[in-house]
Amino acid sequence: MRGKLYGVGVGPGDPEDMTLKAVRILRQCPVIAIPKKTPDLCVSYDTAVKAVPELVHKELVCVDVPMTKDRDQRERPYEEGARQIVDRLSKGQDVALLTIGDSTIYASDMYLIRLVKAMGYEVEMVNGVPSFCAAAARLKISLGEREEQIHILPGSYQVEEGLRLPGVKILMKTGRSYEKVKELLKAGEYEVKMAENCGMAGEKVYGSLEEMPSKAGYYSLMIVRDRKTGREP
Repeated sequence: MRGKLYGVGVGPGDPEDMTLKAVRILRQCPVIAIPKKTPDLCVSYDTAVKAVPELVHKELVCVDVPMTKDRDQRERPYEEGARQIVDRLSKGQDVALLTIGDSTIYASDMYLIRLVKAMGYEVEMVNGVPSFCAAAARLKISLGEREEQIHILPGSYQVEEGLRLPGVKILMKTGRSYEKVKELLKAGEYEVKMAENCGMAGEKVYGSLEEMPSKAGYYSLMIVRDRKTGREP
């Protein structure tokens, strides 16, 4: 009997943000897969093990996925990772593949899940608390009211175009392009708030563009509104 692969979103970093379903799946799966070379480098594992301490006794599959936009450099590690996962599934073992935040939003686990599914194995997605929802809660603001549109954008790609969209713009993982994004925002008429490392150690929140530091980490998320809307972001 074949095992099933679960793509498990563990939330943005606070173990208390993990869903009951995620905790149940992690407890029942004998094998845990992570998108890093070692568990000490993996934020999703660090989050999950705080909520489910027994993970330290489970078999671990480490998929060394490089953080690069180069598709060719990414494909080989994903293919090797999929083979490792399928090896366990073919033996009847269920595998939980961890991802930070939600398993459907800019999540690295999706590439592995597609490969495993294409090999004929059963997969299931377990959604988690998205980072932008957690960030808005930390900032004590709403993400959308009445007729407002909400746009979720990757902070490292085509930000100029995205900022022209109406309504609320959520810029995710802006760390690599933070300085460029900040300059673009300074040049426009925007109300901006930011959460850095939301739910993780070293979490910081900023109530305005002026408060924000000159540099920021990878897990930096901005919530942007046009100043003319007259609403506090």
